[in-house]
Amino acid sequence: MRPEVLFPLFAPVTSLAGVGARIAKAIDKAAGSRLVDLYWHLPTGIIDRRYAPTVAEARPGIVATMTVTVDEHKKPAVPRLPYKVYCSDDTGTLALVFFHAHADYLRRTLPEGETRVVSGKVETFGRELQITHPDHIGTMEELERMQAVEPVYGLTAGLSLRVLGKAMREALEQVPDLDEWIDPAYLGKQGWQPWKAALLEAHAPAELDALEPLAPVRARLAYDEMLANQLALALVRLNMRRTKGRAITGDGRLRQTVTGALPFSLTGSQETALGEIAADMATDTRMLRLLQGDVGSGKTVVALLSMLNAVEAGMQAVLMAPTDILARQHLATIEPLAETAGIKVALLTGREKGRARQAVLDGLASGEVSVAVGTHALFQDDVAFHDLGLAVIDEQHRFGVHQRLTLAAKGRAVDVLVMTATPIPRTLMLTAYGDMDVSRLLEKPAGRPPVDTRVMPLERLDEVTKGVGRSLQGGAKIYWVCPLVEESEALDVAAAEERFDHLKAVYGDRVGLVHGRMKGKEKDSVMEAFAEGAVDLLVATTVIEVGVDVAAATVMVIEHAERFGLAQLHQLRGRIGRGSDKSTCLLLYAPPLTETARARLGVLRETDDGFRIAEEDLRLRGAGELLGTRQSGLPEFRLADLAVHADLLAAARDDAQLILSRDPELKSERGQALRVLLYLFERDAAVKYLRSG
Repeated sequence: MRPEVLFPLFAPVTSLAGVGARIAKAIDKAAGSRLVDLYWHLPTGIIDRRYAPTVAEARPGIVATMTVTVDEHKKPAVPRLPYKVYCSDDTGTLALVFFHAHADYLRRTLPEGETRVVSGKVETFGRELQITHPDHIGTMEELERMQAVEPVYGLTAGLSLRVLGKAMREALEQVPDLDEWIDPAYLGKQGWQPWKAALLEAHAPAELDALEPLAPVRARLAYDEMLANQLALALVRLNMRRTKGRAITGDGRLRQTVTGALPFSLTGSQETALGEIAADMATDTRMLRLLQGDVGSGKTVVALLSMLNAVEAGMQAVLMAPTDILARQHLATIEPLAETAGIKVALLTGREKGRARQAVLDGLASGEVSVAVGTHALFQDDVAFHDLGLAVIDEQHRFGVHQRLTLAAKGRAVDVLVMTATPIPRTLMLTAYGDMDVSRLLEKPAGRPPVDTRVMPLERLDEVTKGVGRSLQGGAKIYWVCPLVEESEALDVAAAEERFDHLKAVYGDRVGLVHGRMKGKEKDSVMEAFAEGAVDLLVATTVIEVGVDVAAATVMVIEHAERFGLAQLHQLRGRIGRGSDKSTCLLLYAPPLTETARARLGVLRETDDGFRIAEEDLRLRGAGELLGTRQSGLPEFRLADLAVHADLLAAARDDAQLILSRDPELKSERGQALRVLLYLFERDAAVKYLRSG
């Protein structure tokens, strides 16, 4: 249950005066639908009204606040022209200019002969000094209430700064006092204020410096958010550790057979990872390990050998992938190797129906099938295992923590191994996978030459098309990736179809098309034709980003490469260079390039080290965009910026571990405050892991 002290924070914005359904909808789009969302919607700029010159001193281009006498109203002869109100002080005259004016309203607001305070940006028009549509007009008494420095917030269509500012001020009047959850010694060392004071000051910046992420009040709020994140992950982990696991120790016979059948020897990283996984499985606490390896570093083989460890111990193992294509590819790698050891492998995706599906279900329930490979279909209620010992989940960032736990619940104390080919920077690792141990595969298999990456402007498209023709004649298989268009899959598909039509007109039936809106079977048959058949040039949207393995593909063209993130470009490039032939990746861009885009393309030319690329991506883009947070199940931070607050994140992680080692049930005075923190940042799910929660 959410603590009562937080109830006002989670009230809808419609509870604020003057916020009806229409304004609430606009506020929701800009910030969110509840008061707490407004609190996290920090200012992005300031309007400084402290400059209060005489009319003669007023400098054009600057916001000025002036005290003047209203002299005369001049209504235009033609409605199109502006309405002007002339005002003055002892030093000169100022014109206030209004378009589409309501004369009655202006005469009431600016009565002739009276003194008024006006504030707005000063401009000159001909010889006249003027302010067009002043931001503020009021009496001397009202001036005292006017904010000398006004915060500027991110807005959306149909939402003015005045309306949002008014809602924000009323919301901030309801901020409660909360007990301190930060360690007093750390709070003192950082020189931070209490939470409420920090929040109110963050919304009342007096100088531009106060908008910086490392400004003390902003750093404090970022730390609160990261502490909630780290504490929640530590509670999940503690709960996993509490749940008794089973010691799984195979005798090595199946693994030996399969290792002997491999056409290559394992890399040092693979051997190390296998050792770490086997050691985890041998203990009686549940394994929760992340296997991080760049594209082509051999994760599937590590997964198979780990699964065979469970099979040797008389249990079953399962490998789950995010897409049909990927599940079938894993099956293609695993099945022939498993067969050499006499192990039965079954596939279960949403496309297995009727008798075929029932046969797989029967095999899993009876234990006749030792290893299952599949998609989300493995989660379904009617899927039961004889004795599931290990669950391997591929491309974790496509699945949330809850799905990880659902699959693990299909057996008794199931060990979990998560794999990702997306190299993740250390700071993001802590926020997304802080509940896991990590193994990294750092080497590429021997005999793979690096991909030659070139950057060129889009105006050389004809030249590229001809070059592609020469490569086709030489027997190459080629990917042509179409640009990301805004946030719309329909537009992405349209761009791909247009390029497909163009290339098909030149190269005929050797050109295929694959995109996210195609049905699974359609997509698979095109991919199959590209891997083994008549299609040699595959036009695609980013659906090919993850796990498509066609060793013969040696050329990749990426259009509008400047629209993609670094990690995504690296993933795409990883689709080629998977065999021993020389491979080339062409990054086409539309000039002029922004500094960030130029830096991004430069990094790709210099290196193919996925971990270095991921760190650069975080630095260049910030965490919000990295991996496309919305799709990724990674936590979205409102206040913390992982590229800037990495040190604070490490401190939050250490603090969370220390807290739970001393007070695992959060029963102490500080523990109770930390429970409020978890609810404040909506990490409610973690609270249920507290026995007395």
